Order: sequence, then C-alpha cells, then structure tokens
Amino acid sequence: MEYGFTDILQLLGSLGVFLFGMKVMSDALLLLAGNKMRSILARMTSNRVLGIGTGFLITSVIQSSSATTLMVVSFVNAGLLTLVESIGVIMGANIGTTITAWLITILGFKVSMSAIALPLVGFGFGFTFLKKEKLKNLGSFIIGFALLFIGLQFLKEAMPDIKNNPELLAFLSQYTDLGYLSILLFLLIGTVLTVVIQSSSATMALTLIMTAQGWIPFELAAAMVLGENVGTTITANLAAIIGNYKAKQTARAHLIFNLLGVLWMLILFYPFLKMVSWLAMYLGSESPYINAAAIPVAISLFHTTFNIANTFLLVWFVNPIARLVERMVPEKEMVEKEIDQPKFLSKDVLKYPETAIEAIAKESKYLYKNAIFEIVSHALNIHRTDIKSDLKVKKVVKKSNILFDTNVRELYTTKVKKIYGEIISYATKAQSTLKLNELQNKQLLELKVANREMVEILRDVRELSKNVDFYLNSDNKYIKKEYDKIRNKVVRVLRTIHLFRTEKENEIYHEKLVKLRKEAKANIHSNNIKIDELIRNDLINVDMASSLFNDLDNVNDMIDKLIEVADLLYGKKDSLLNN
Repeated sequence: MEYGFTDILQLLGSLGVFLFGMKVMSDALLLLAGNKMRSILARMTSNRVLGIGTGFLITSVIQSSSATTLMVVSFVNAGLLTLVESIGVIMGANIGTTITAWLITILGFKVSMSAIALPLVGFGFGFTFLKKEKLKNLGSFIIGFALLFIGLQFLKEAMPDIKNNPELLAFLSQYTDLGYLSILLFLLIGTVLTVVIQSSSATMALTLIMTAQGWIPFELAAAMVLGENVGTTITANLAAIIGNYKAKQTARAHLIFNLLGVLWMLILFYPFLKMVSWLAMYLGSESPYINAAAIPVAISLFHTTFNIANTFLLVWFVNPIARLVERMVPEKEMVEKEIDQPKFLSKDVLKYPETAIEAIAKESKYLYKNAIFEIVSHALNIHRTDIKSDLKVKKVVKKSNILFDTNVRELYTTKVKKIYGEIISYATKAQSTLKLNELQNKQLLELKVANREMVEILRDVRELSKNVDFYLNSDNKYIKKEYDKIRNKVVRVLRTIHLFRTEKENEIYHEKLVKLRKEAKANIHSNNIKIDELIRNDLINVDMASSLFNDLDNVNDMIDKLIEVADLLYGKKDSLLNN
C-alpha cells in the first residue's frame, strides 16, 4: 500500500483548507446577514411552521447548522425563545444544512469549481481593501467560498485511490460486508468524525469523496450521514454546559430529535434507500447501487428527504419532546445567598446584541421587582401585598402604623449592589465589544440610566425613611398627617407601576403615571404654602418644618425617578421622559 505519512499530512492539510474556507464563508455571511437573521429569529418563531421556516432560512443563508443551533441556545438562555419555539427552529436548521451537501455535490462533483476557485480568491481579496464594511465582508465570503472548493479538490486528490491500493480495498471489505453491523459501525464512524472535526459539512464532504473514490457503497455512506446528524448535536450540548437550565434543555431537545430520527430511519433503512434510489433515477440520475458516480447525488437526496421526513414526522411531538427534556433537565432553584447574585447574566449572553439586551433588561426588571419595590415599600413601613391589593390607598397608609425598622443601606449591600454592578459591567462590555446599531445602543443606554435611577431612589428613600419612622406614631397629629400624605403619594405611584408592568392592557396606567408625574411637579408650590400655614399657626415646630421641606422635595424627586424607571423598563409606546 503506497500511502505514507506525508500523504496523511496532505489529507489533513486538505481538510484544514476545506474547514478554513467553510469558517471564513460562514463568518462572513454572519457579518453580512447576522443582524437580520437574529432579528428574524427573535420575532418569527410564534408557531411551529414559522419556527421551522426560520431555522431553514437562517441555516441556508449562513451555511452552518451549528451556528444556527448555537444562536438558538444563546437566545433560549437569554429568554428570547421558549423551549417549544427553539425545537421548531432546530428542526428547520436540520433541513437547511442539507443545502451545503447539494452545493458540494453540484459544484464539487458535477461541475469543477477548481478552475475558477483561485481567480475567485483574487477577486474576493480585492474587496477587502474597500472602506465599506459590507463590501469587505462580501470579499471574505467570496474567499471562503473559493477556499471551500479548493480544499474539496485537494481532498479528492489526497484521498487514496482504491484501484491503486488493493490492500485498502481488502482491509475495508472486512468491515463493509458485515450486513446490518456495518451500518451501525459506519453510523458510529460518522458520529465520531463529526464530533472530532466539529463540522457536519466537512464530514459530509469526506463521505461524498469516499463514495466517489469507491471506498464505500451507497448504504454505508447513508449510515455515515445518519452519524453526522447525531455528531452535530454535540456542539450545542458543549455550548450549553455553561448556559442555564433552559439552554441545556434546548441542547438535549436537539439531541433527542436527531436520535429519534436516526432510530426510525434504522428500522426503515433499506426500504427508504430503495425509495431514494428510485427518486434519484426519476430525477434523471443513475442508480447509486450500480454506478458509484451517482452516489453523491443520491446521498444528498437521502440527506434532504430524511431531514424533511423526520421534521414532518416529529413536528407533531414537539410538546412531548419538550416535556421529556424538562424532566431530564429540571429547573434549578437559586440557592439563597447572603448577597443576591445576578439571575440572567452570564458570559454566554455577550455573544449577540439581542441576547445581551434581553438578559440585561430581564436582570433590571428582576432587580426592580425583587429589590427596589421591596426596599422602598418597607422603608415607608408598608407591606408590598397591601400595595398590590385593591384596598384604597388611604386605608393602606392608615393601617400601616407598625415600625419595620428597615436598614436601607444594608439591604442595598445585600440585594442591589452586586447585581447593579454586574448590569452596568455587562452593558458596558456589550457596547464596547458587540456591533450595535443605533437602536440597540440606545436600549443599552436607557437600561444603564434605569439602573442608576434605581440606586438613586434608594438613596432618596434612605433619607426619607428616617423622618417617616420618627413621625410614624407622633403625638403631633399635623406632622403625622403630612408624612402620611407623603407615604400616600409613593404608594399611589408604586401601585400604578405594579399595574403598568403586570397588566397586558397597560396604556391606561401609562397615562396615570404621566398624570402623577405632573401632579408631583405642580404640588411643589402648594406644599410650601401648606407648610407656611402650619408654621404660622404654631401647629408644627421649626425642626418639623425643616424636615418636611426637605422630604417633600425628596419625595417629588423620588417619584419622578420611579416613573422614569417604569417607563424605561416597561414602557412600550411614548416615552414619559418627554412629558
């Protein structure tokens, strides 16, 4: 057998050129169309059909099912997609990846691209000198596309020829003549190759070349394709290791979907191959059982028909698959810690602008709901359940006369400081490392503003709470009444914000918040008149008046910030900032 160490190195080098071309092409396509594709992914998955179509479209455009799956895992991790929606997208991605096999078959075997591949590299290289980023990316795509077929040509030349190496044929015959055991063996080979190379497209190229060179017959090539379908799921499962339980569920769903497809295909393996052979001949090709040159077309046809059939069969079982993976990867409850930690932020969310913005927005909303709302309420000695209730505001304030003794500084340290710091850090990293459009940059700026406002609200309420506590059960009914009015104002705002963020039809509460903000600004003058009157009539002393003046300014400022935070985090329409 005349195939030495140098030949093996040439084979590996050829595979490297092919993989490099695939990576350059896929990366360039992601840069060219990534923003649009991610936007489509975030919006066009409301039902199964749309999800499948979206997965197919994205994978067809960016030419990488692994990139699509990793994108899906990241989106689920950030909460942009549900588990059920992600399964539909993965099904579509499995169909979309078959386009690559057709490209390799038609342009690599039916038509020789090697003659124009090198000129294409030169042509694409010229684009990289242009100023426009899109044209540079276009140039990279052309270079990657050309390198893909240069690598394919090198692979065809580096692969040992069966005719000149009879020893290789004798060696292979030991494993190709084992009947159904051979099918399982080559399925395993396809899986291992895909896991090692981390590219189902590269394994597909190797499979097509092996069939064209006469190494393996049609049925064993089909078995390798099934193995590639299993091996390609490993990429997503590896990526999900650092993700949350939702990301892990999505990766397991991908694995289960592909394993179920392989399982039923193994049962119907030989009849299905005969159907593919008949279909190939019907479309004008020759039988893959008779002519080895017809196998690449038949394998591409098998790859496509299998993935379409598998999707059509299992699309009706999306919910059972989702329930199964939810049992396999149950939701983990967050362990109580002395200092609260971020719930939605992880390094994985910084891969894409959409996932970063969604995660930071969710973390900010969680911070308001879990910490700010609680601290402000308790600092004013009022229970959150009373604020959320239908009880009239005056009655809520009247019944809330028990001192909570809330330590705002301590609560800030344990419930807010760490999360606030991480939110600002992640938002800043997203702005500096990701390619953001104008709207995305604006969204991140608004989220940073909202978080800074929340911290300032705690500073305001810390100062306010000192006098609220002091005069809560004062013998002077006039000062007590004035501080109850202050609490009344804050409760009205907190209740309206609660309804604004929880009710679907929330426009009416948006209008109420606008009104409350205007009232707070208008009351400054009338409050001063009221305090002057209390002083003139000796109803409150100078110290009380001084505290009241400061706290009324403080509470108006706090109300303004609370409404601003509500608009920035939960507003959908007109900004309250302009009112």
